[in-house]
Amino acid sequence: MTVMQHKTKNPIAHLSEEDITSLGAELDAIRAEIVNSRGEDDAAYIRRVIDAQRKLELVSRAVLLFSLFPPAWVAGTAGLSVAKILENMEIGHNVMHGQWDWMRDPKIHSTTWEWDNASPAALWKHSHNELHHTYTNVIGKDNDLGYGIMRVDEDQRWVPFYLAQPLWNLLNACFFEYGIAAYDLELGKYFTGRKDKNKFREQGKKVVTKIRKQATRDYVVHPLLSGPSALTTLTANATANLVRNLWTHSVIMCGHFPEGVQTFEKASIDGETRGEWYLRQMLGSANITGSKLMHLMTGNLSFQIEHHLFPDLPSNRYQEIAPKVQELFQRYGLTHTSGSLPHQGGSAWKKVIRLSLPNGLADKAKSALTPRQAVAVVTQLSTPTPASERTAA
Repeated sequence: MTVMQHKTKNPIAHLSEEDITSLGAELDAIRAEIVNSRGEDDAAYIRRVIDAQRKLELVSRAVLLFSLFPPAWVAGTAGLSVAKILENMEIGHNVMHGQWDWMRDPKIHSTTWEWDNASPAALWKHSHNELHHTYTNVIGKDNDLGYGIMRVDEDQRWVPFYLAQPLWNLLNACFFEYGIAAYDLELGKYFTGRKDKNKFREQGKKVVTKIRKQATRDYVVHPLLSGPSALTTLTANATANLVRNLWTHSVIMCGHFPEGVQTFEKASIDGETRGEWYLRQMLGSANITGSKLMHLMTGNLSFQIEHHLFPDLPSNRYQEIAPKVQELFQRYGLTHTSGSLPHQGGSAWKKVIRLSLPNGLADKAKSALTPRQAVAVVTQLSTPTPASERTAA
């Protein structure tokens, strides 16, 4: 297995084939322990979260009927934002992973769930469950890695287009659900003639239908139901969707893109064993530290490493698994990438900016200034200079 990022030392060079096989067996044992202990407590958890989310959304939309009054707008928008985040992250994402299929409840099953998102469930499950989780961080195979619009590794050939990737990433964050729908459609393959046109049209119709349904609900039906508060309800719904997009994008970036997360070349997965697949998930993911509320709001994707190791285990069990996984990192001499949301987010954005530049220039930019010095320079440039000093200069 070859790590793509430039490293003076291969982070897995010290592991033998026997080590990797042993690591895989230990992770299989952790998985089996959770599978065998799933039960009523887990089922009660997801039902409780779904019930709370639906009540929160209902109450928030009711409050927005009076959104003409600023306090009602703020309360309703905040509640709706949280409800949409919960629906996407802890419920939709995890239900469609099949984490709760063992309950045999047709209402909470990966084959029947449709979420509040621009991308239809069937398309998302193909691009995310089948492709992303199979080819995690394999350049050219994992579309989640940069979404086809960003340079994600030093070994990728730089072209001037990448200079704008910080802007593309910001726009993608604001309209994240639509960006996901676009890449689920595999627009790149279609425009280069590598995707069947009839299949693309069929999938495209489903995406348009889903977006139209969403837009009608959020930007027509609910505003009209608000009567005099129609315009403020519309802005509240738009704000809630924006907040949900920004939050989701941030969580995904923090779990996949900070400094220290490894990327892999296509050849590295040829003949990949179970243990090597596990190892790639461990090196290709990062965790976010925080409170129980943080974990809930991220859909427990703050335990991104555990999620990539065991994507179909109940999300509420990741916190229980995490110490065992960290112990394996330590015992096998692997680097566990973890940090707070601000730290991981800052690291991910720093990487986006660094890789937007050619390698040589990127290295100079990386070493030229410390973060504190950079802030000082920006502050100085933004401070007006007296005319006398400008003349002297």
